[in-house]
Amino acid sequence: MALASATTLVFGAKRIAAENAAFVSKSGRQCVPNHLNISDLLPGTGVQVNPLPDSLDAPNTTQISFLGAPASALSHISVTGSDSHDHPGRLQPYSQGDGASFVPAKPFRPSESVVVRGRVQRGSHSIPFAYHFTVAVRDPINSSGAVATVSSKPSETLHFHSQPGLHPPSIDVAASSPGQESGDIFVGPYSGPSPPGPMIFDSRGNLVWFDQLKGGLEATNLKVQSYEGRPVLTWWQGYIPPQGFGQGQEIVANTSYQTVMRVAGGNGLPADLHEFHINPTNNTALLTVFDPIYCNLSRVGGPADGAVTDSLFQELDLKTHLVRREWHPVDHVALSHSVEPANGVTIQWPYDFFHLNSVWQRPGGSFLLSSRDTSAMYLLDGHSGQVVEQIGGPHGNTKLGRGTSTAFQHDAEELPNGLISVFDNGGVPMVHPQSRALVLSLNPKTRTETLVRQYEHSKPLKAGSQGNMQILPNGNVFVGWGPEPYVSEYSASGKLLWDAILAGKTNSYRAYRFPWTGTPAGAPSVAASHGPNGTTQVYASWNGATTIATWRALAGASPSALAPAGSGAFAGFETAIAIAGQPAYVAVQALDGSGNVLGTSAAVRAASA
Repeated sequence: MALASATTLVFGAKRIAAENAAFVSKSGRQCVPNHLNISDLLPGTGVQVNPLPDSLDAPNTTQISFLGAPASALSHISVTGSDSHDHPGRLQPYSQGDGASFVPAKPFRPSESVVVRGRVQRGSHSIPFAYHFTVAVRDPINSSGAVATVSSKPSETLHFHSQPGLHPPSIDVAASSPGQESGDIFVGPYSGPSPPGPMIFDSRGNLVWFDQLKGGLEATNLKVQSYEGRPVLTWWQGYIPPQGFGQGQEIVANTSYQTVMRVAGGNGLPADLHEFHINPTNNTALLTVFDPIYCNLSRVGGPADGAVTDSLFQELDLKTHLVRREWHPVDHVALSHSVEPANGVTIQWPYDFFHLNSVWQRPGGSFLLSSRDTSAMYLLDGHSGQVVEQIGGPHGNTKLGRGTSTAFQHDAEELPNGLISVFDNGGVPMVHPQSRALVLSLNPKTRTETLVRQYEHSKPLKAGSQGNMQILPNGNVFVGWGPEPYVSEYSASGKLLWDAILAGKTNSYRAYRFPWTGTPAGAPSVAASHGPNGTTQVYASWNGATTIATWRALAGASPSALAPAGSGAFAGFETAIAIAGQPAYVAVQALDGSGNVLGTSAAVRAASA
């Protein structure tokens, strides 16, 4: 094993010298390594490393990740840049106890080669290792987000007396029949008639919770996950530049809608909007990052001074925010495998050759990926990071059965029974007559794929981007149609059970159904106005509350002299209560099914008629 490491060091030195001479400028800058799809395992050590040996796409703010040996087994770590020279830093262990990251005290320089040396203890043997990587040159694209337009049509947004500044999109429930799964619906509306923000509504179309965003911020991928044994809400929040990916953070909030964690991408990169999975057993998370870098694209018909969007995924330690692993498609998949052309690429519009949109860790540690712009899914070896199978696309190595071919697909997941679910966009550009949700069977021995079932909308929908599919606990199938403003639920056999339409041309990257219990940290809201015949109309709401059974109105001559004046059964996001008299001040109390007070609003002066 020591001989193998020494040999690696000798050949590594030769490669470093060659690459230092070849790759020092933006013009003609190479981003694809000489050999694709190599292992991230250092020979003879059992340790996976990142950046990948011989890679050319490392961020200048990268950590050096060592996965597969405890921090106590790693020693004599030295990191040297060809331009920036020695890099002091700290070796910081992962909270899972299976590795560590060397965190340099200063960034690397673009285009420089970096040599990493060290030793790993395996039993009684101290094994030396050495490898190198090259730092990418980042492409500073215009990252200004698109600001959503607010509709001038009152019918397209919801309006509330008690929360006059809140304007989520209206919901039209077009179909509803027995057999639906219980739970609420989770979406992230944007690019529609309303301001963007994460949103929950119920099966009747009633709003449950909306976090209205400002300043060009948008939100996607709202769902319920588990962290430290408790249910949490997670969503991506940030800016979506015209190039079609996210630059922001993952938000983790408790059942009171309070933020408990903000998760940026690792290695100094922003988190992308496409994927965020928390592993509740070891406090890690998988998330996507889109990183545009300079790249010579002449071999695929693009400019020599071009750029490529490297859509990668990371596994983060949520306790330390260290990067346990990082996988880059430009290291493993040929640029020529893209179904997108490279001609017309500019620095401002880099070549989005892969467009990673989902990452799913399978039992045993391997990964299932979905790439929009190769129209393929990929199986990765969890111990080496290498692609072992490509499913679909022009260069796939799996035999596709009738009806299984996908185009520009999203959200590939492996189900507990081993089947694969995926949203097949298909319709734009038109490869299939319409978009559809699929359940597929993959035979690993024969490398064949067969269609188990497909779900299509009765009104043919063509989702040019986005979309997802969720198998519910009772076997039903929940589908979000992305840029088509529909959300649907089907029985396992394909019967449409529930269908809702978001107002206008509202996008929601994904849509889910989950059980959810929320108790807001703040107080309820109230508004009141004096009506005719000596009455007062009181309006009560509590953004995010899910356990209210009854509202009680309080009234009096001053905020300190309020008494019960009437009540009303909970009637959706905002409940109207008519009370006798025209008191100066009113407040409301939210009650549960046993009559316990859940929350009390501030007292407000009633408006005159």
